[in-house]
Amino acid sequence: MSHPIINDMQAKMKKAFEHTLHEFSTIHTGKATPAMVESVTVEAYGSHMRLKECAAISTPDARLIQIQPWDKSLLKAIEKAIQQANLGFNPIVDGAIVRIPLPDMSRERRLEFVKTANKLAEEGRVHVRNVRRESLEALKKAGLPEDEMKRSEKEVQTLTDKFTKDINDHLAHKEKELLAV
Repeated sequence: MSHPIINDMQAKMKKAFEHTLHEFSTIHTGKATPAMVESVTVEAYGSHMRLKECAAISTPDARLIQIQPWDKSLLKAIEKAIQQANLGFNPIVDGAIVRIPLPDMSRERRLEFVKTANKLAEEGRVHVRNVRRESLEALKKAGLPEDEMKRSEKEVQTLTDKFTKDINDHLAHKEKELLAV
């Protein structure tokens, strides 16, 4: 029987963890993933839309991203948006499809991405620790009996350690993936 504050804290920590994993998925590892371009903003129909809202994004092989707009009149806008996003990609319009071949990454570029992954992981860990601090303050204000407070503090620390370890494990996996040639 967990305290509602702890349940809320666990949900917030899970959200921070999932956000960190999503950010990891946007880091270019040499393998094509739709997440690398899906948040690119395209000017379509007089407004700005994310690429995934106006096209189907697929990866037919590990070195190619393929974008098929639902409206073929958006081809040039998609090409322009990808170039302006400054992702290091050179889109090629091929009939009704935009193809993005992924360039090989240099050792320096891979190390840059490792630094980015470390920064994202640290942001995730900081967010988890902030949630822990907020939850401990809320538990103190709740006026719990001393023994229940001690048990709750221990549970808060256990959850914090679990989410921090999960972020570190995923970071280690991402680093290994980035440094593999």
